[in-house]
Amino acid sequence: MNIVIGSDHAGFPLKADVIAVLEELGHVVEDIGSFTQEPVDFPDIAGLLCKKVRDGAAERGILVCGTGVGAAIAANKVNGIRAAVCHDVHSAHQSVEHDDVNVMCIGAKIVGPWLARDLVVAYLEAEFDRNEDFVRRVEKLTAMEQAN
Repeated sequence: MNIVIGSDHAGFPLKADVIAVLEELGHVVEDIGSFTQEPVDFPDIAGLLCKKVRDGAAERGILVCGTGVGAAIAANKVNGIRAAVCHDVHSAHQSVEHDDVNVMCIGAKIVGPWLARDLVVAYLEAEFDRNEDFVRRVEKLTAMEQAN
């Protein structure tokens, strides 16, 4: 799978661990920054990453910031993106299965490398369940997005 990953300065150290997991699992990874621990604004990174997911250059995205919250807020401002903060394995897979999430946001100050690995595996192994209830709800999310 083609995966795009990005972080702000707070997520930079954990991003390296996540990239190692992605590569170990055989995924093609594009790192869009940040590339140092110098301060950077997470909306800028989220915008770059989400454009790649929305335009089909990557199948899914992973954003790493301090808590994951700011990244999720920024990502969800982009049409076509459904982002979720995932700090537990259940959310990491169910967000894809029920809500067709295409960007997972992780908080580097909340989870460590061992949990990040489990989150990435759960997120990438999950597939959207085309149950009519889930499809209808995602269609409603898309309609809300297009109405604004």
